[in-house]
Amino acid sequence: MELYKNFKDSEIQWLGKIPEHWKLDRIKNIGSVKARVGWKALKASEYVKSGYFFLSTPNIKKVDIDYNNVNYITKERYYESPEIMLNNGDILLVKDGSTLGIVNIVEDLKSKGTVNSSIGVLRLKNQHNKYFFYFLKSNYLQNIIGLKKEGMGVPHLFQKDINNFILTIPPLKEQSQIANYLDSKTIAIDKKIKLLQQKVKYFKAYRKTLINEVVTKGLDKNVKLKDSGVKWIGEIPEHWEIRRIKDIFNTLAGGTPSTGESSYWVGDIPWIPSGAVQNGEVNKDIVKSYISEEALLKSSTKMARKDSILIALTGATCSNIGYLNFDTTINQSIVSIDSNHKKVSHRYYFYFLISARDKIRTLMTGGAQGGINQGDVKYFKICACSKSEQQQISDYLDARTSTINKIVENIQIQIKTLKELRKTLINDVVTGKVKVST
Repeated sequence: MELYKNFKDSEIQWLGKIPEHWKLDRIKNIGSVKARVGWKALKASEYVKSGYFFLSTPNIKKVDIDYNNVNYITKERYYESPEIMLNNGDILLVKDGSTLGIVNIVEDLKSKGTVNSSIGVLRLKNQHNKYFFYFLKSNYLQNIIGLKKEGMGVPHLFQKDINNFILTIPPLKEQSQIANYLDSKTIAIDKKIKLLQQKVKYFKAYRKTLINEVVTKGLDKNVKLKDSGVKWIGEIPEHWEIRRIKDIFNTLAGGTPSTGESSYWVGDIPWIPSGAVQNGEVNKDIVKSYISEEALLKSSTKMARKDSILIALTGATCSNIGYLNFDTTINQSIVSIDSNHKKVSHRYYFYFLISARDKIRTLMTGGAQGGINQGDVKYFKICACSKSEQQQISDYLDARTSTINKIVENIQIQIKTLKELRKTLINDVVTGKVKVST
């Protein structure tokens, strides 16, 4: 790409030099920022089945605004805030919470709508709105917005903050050229990203299907099958059996040493909460806390041995499965499954429980913040086959899933690279680091 011939110092940190013929100004001098404030704040109880759509943060976080999964408000609520009645070209900026800084632009508006109190509506006078949409997405401005996320409490951008953002302002014709160029380039990049994301989805689905098939049917495609008597398992090899976890394994749940005893938390014994169990290998690099021998002896925490299988019992991680690669103590939201039996391959049953995760999750009670009873885990039904078959299956799945995981990892690296390229391209073009050819 070309470079501009003449530059001047913007005297602004992170922005540096800009093309000599570009101007700088604050949003308040070339446009307006409006938002729903004060007593006009809406409550969920006021939503109606149809009417005027009402955008919230999840509706604007993707490439295209989601006009389908929206709430609706009455005509009265819509018309009481004319300053935020949406028009094509309006730039939307999330100004509250952890998603602070998300930007989108209203295009192809097909009905009347407005926004909630977390979204600011930016309108610029005699400017090309799409150029400034890209400018708000630039690394330069996102870094400024990012400063507001630091510190205590919920991050928030006040309208005065947004009004004082300093923008680079090329001539209007150049704004249009830049916006058109970035439309073309970002659409092409987004298409590549979408295709790669579809590949990731395919390989993850394939991995899941592969595991489900092999742990319940084995590797011999010619083996005679019989009904397992368990609906979700279906047919199994004729010589296999259905057992319960308690018939093969010992199970134990952990605990949390008292945080009031400082001596409990000075030691070299690893201790992990359920958040450490993330459907896969549980490695020592996730350990954040260590406890003392005294804590192990005097509290309800338990030691889970290396090669045992962990199941998270509560909350957001409930039903997550992990294969433990080191000895550690665990908290009360984890159950450890372990066996000293010589005829048991822990690795096979790790894959079996991975395949059973959706079924295990149905044991949850108490809603999203509820959990699974350890007793239900003990009586959960599993397949039982010979140690040699277990070993063959686990070796096969180790190899196959490792290959699939590497493919997924490589694709995700490509996606990350494209996303970074997109960010860099937008930033360099809207801040004048490179020139769009006319």
